[in-house]
Amino acid sequence: QVQLVESGGGLVQPGGSLRLSCAASGSIFGINAMGWYRQAPGKERELVATITNGGSTNYANSVKGRFTISRDNAKNTVYLKMNSLKPEDTAVYYCNLYSYYNGTNYWGQGTQVTVSS
Repeated sequence: QVQLVESGGGLVQPGGSLRLSCAASGSIFGINAMGWYRQAPGKERELVATITNGGSTNYANSVKGRFTISRDNAKNTVYLKMNSLKPEDTAVYYCNLYSYYNGTNYWGQGTQVTVSS
């Protein structure tokens, strides 16, 4: 089993910055991808950004150039630095780990990000 614990959400003004962190623990084997998804009220959960343990990244078009995903493999931790935040970035952000070892998705409990003046 894998556990994901997120931190770093909160309230920020438009144009501001936040950094999310997610630490994974438990039975983590082999190649995996960690990342962030978000879900706004009344909308489906959508991909924000992912990164493999080899460093390959993928971003949603809506966040390219504003968000940066990174990870510390030694700590099994993924980070999301969010700059130039917009009200439309408001959502619950969920940490995700996909294990290529067993084909399983693991999810964190979610952290609220609110962008408002």
